[in-house]
Amino acid sequence: MSSLPILSGRQLVGALVKVGFVIKRQQGSHIILRRDNPFCQTVVPDHKTLDRSTLRSILRQADISSAELEHLL
Repeated sequence: MSSLPILSGRQLVGALVKVGFVIKRQQGSHIILRRDNPFCQTVVPDHKTLDRSTLRSILRQADISSAELEHLL
């Protein structure tokens, strides 16, 4: 497994939008994204840097590997 890059919440949202996620709403500092096919909903904190465990959890929910993420950036 390749190491995870250091990303901001906005950078991760941009990558998820490229994969088919749509921004549904924002509540405080949390951006809620949704994909219809296959259904998936995830929450991305709008922070300057995301903790690696948070990033890993979001990627697991979205079914995206770290290699795919690096390609999307």
